[in-house]
Amino acid sequence: MKSMESAAVRQARVLLVDDDAELLELLRDYLEGDGFAVDCVHDGIGGVAAALSGHHDIVVLDVMLPGLDGIQALNRIRASSPVPVLMLTARGDDTDRIVGLELGADDYVPKPCTPRELSARLKAILKRVDAAPKAEGGRLLVAGELRLRPDRRSAELGGVPLELTSTEFSLLETLVRHAGRPVGKQTLSEEALGRPLARFDRSIDVHISRIRHKLGTLADGRSRIQTVIRRGYQLIGE
Repeated sequence: MKSMESAAVRQARVLLVDDDAELLELLRDYLEGDGFAVDCVHDGIGGVAAALSGHHDIVVLDVMLPGLDGIQALNRIRASSPVPVLMLTARGDDTDRIVGLELGADDYVPKPCTPRELSARLKAILKRVDAAPKAEGGRLLVAGELRLRPDRRSAELGGVPLELTSTEFSLLETLVRHAGRPVGKQTLSEEALGRPLARFDRSIDVHISRIRHKLGTLADGRSRIQTVIRRGYQLIGE
C-alpha cells in the first residue's frame, strides 16, 4: 500500500533527460513505483523539445548530455517556460551547479545519487508548487510595492508582473512573510527548498542574487533584499 505522500504525487509527470540508459531505467522503475509518471529522453535537443511540450510537471536534467549539454538545454527551456527543473550535476562540481542555478534551475542533486534522494527532492519541489497555494487560498501578501498571490504563485512589483521560477517565488514569499526581519539561510532552505541547508551549499545565495536583480533597487539605491551578517537575508518592506 503506497503512502499518502506517494498518492499526493501520483499524477505528477516527470521528464528524465540523461544519456545514461542504465541509470534512467533504474530511476524510472523507482519513481514509477513511488507514484510518478515518467518519460525519458537521452539527449539535450530532445529534452528541450519534451520540456517545452507542456506535458510534464517537472524536469530532471543532467548536465553532461550529447549534442546540447544540460546548461545549454536549461537556458533554452528557461527562455520559454517556467517548468520546474532539477539539475543532476557531478559531485563537487560547483561551477555547473552555480551556473545552473543562475540560469533558473530550481534545485540540483549531485551524482551519483540514490533514486530515493531524487524522489524526495522532486516531492519537495512539487509540494511547494502545488500544496502551498491550496493552503493559502486567495490571501494576498503585501510588502511595500510587492504583491504576492500564493494561490496563483504570481508576484507583482509596482503593478508589473515578475517572472519568477518556482523556487524564486517560494523564497520571495518566505521573505515577504518576514518583511523587515532577517531570515536565516536554514529557514529559507527548509521553507522554500523543502530540505535542510547542506554544508557549503550556495544555492540560497544564488537564488537570492537572481531575485535581487529582478526586484531592482529602492528609490535611495538600496537593494530590496539586504544581507544581514550572520543572520541571513531581510526584505525591506517599503
